[in-house]
Amino acid sequence: MPLILLIEDEQAMAQALQDAFNHHGYELKIAGDGETGLRIALEEQPDVILLDVMLPGRDGFEVCRLLRERGCSVPIVMLTARSEEVDRVVGLEIGADDYVTKPFSTRELLARVKAHMRRSAQAPQISSECVFGDVKVNFAKSTATRSGKPVEMTSTELAVLKFLVNRKDEVVSRDQLLNHVWGYETYPDSRTVDTHILNLRHKLEDNPRRPRFILTVHGIGYKFVG
Repeated sequence: MPLILLIEDEQAMAQALQDAFNHHGYELKIAGDGETGLRIALEEQPDVILLDVMLPGRDGFEVCRLLRERGCSVPIVMLTARSEEVDRVVGLEIGADDYVTKPFSTRELLARVKAHMRRSAQAPQISSECVFGDVKVNFAKSTATRSGKPVEMTSTELAVLKFLVNRKDEVVSRDQLLNHVWGYETYPDSRTVDTHILNLRHKLEDNPRRPRFILTVHGIGYKFVG
C-alpha cells in the first residue's frame, strides 16, 4: 500500500483526507507539526509528502528546505492558503515539486498524488547515466555530481532533466513538460516549468544567465544540447 505523509495541523482536514486516501487504497500517515513531519519523512521515506505551509514550530517552507538539504528526494506537494505568486515560487525554488492552494478538492489532490507516483514508477527511457560538461547524472540512482561534488536535486528536477535529455536537440514546449513530467495536461501555472528550469541551471550550469546545455527557445519552450 503506497505511503503518503500528510504534515498538517488542522485536525478536521487531516482526518477527512485520511479517510479519503484510505478509501482509495493509500496509507496516509499524519504529522501535526513540522518537526514531527520532518522526522517521519526522513525515517520512513514515504511515496509522496503533502506539506502544509502554515505549521506550528517549523513552517512548511523550512521543512521542505531541510528535507532537500538532507537528501530526501520524495515528491513534495505544498498545501497553502496563500495565493500570492511569490509564495508559490518560493516553495518551488526551495525544492517543492507541486502545490495546491486551499480550498482544494480531494479529487484534485488525489489526482496530483497519483500523477507523481505514476511518474516515479515509469521505467527509464534513456541510459541510466548522462554526462555533460562537468556534470554527471545517474537517473537510476537519482544522483548528480558536478566537478565530482554531489548536487542535491529533487525528483521533479530530475524528471524535467531526464525528459529534456531524452529529447536532445529537440525543442520541448512547456505544455509537453507539464503533461509528461507532472502527469496531467492542465496545470494552474506554466511558470512552474520556468522555475524548475531556472533551478536546474543554477545547479548544473557554469553561468545560469548564459546556459550552455539547457537553452530557452523563446515563445516555444526549452532544448537540451550536450
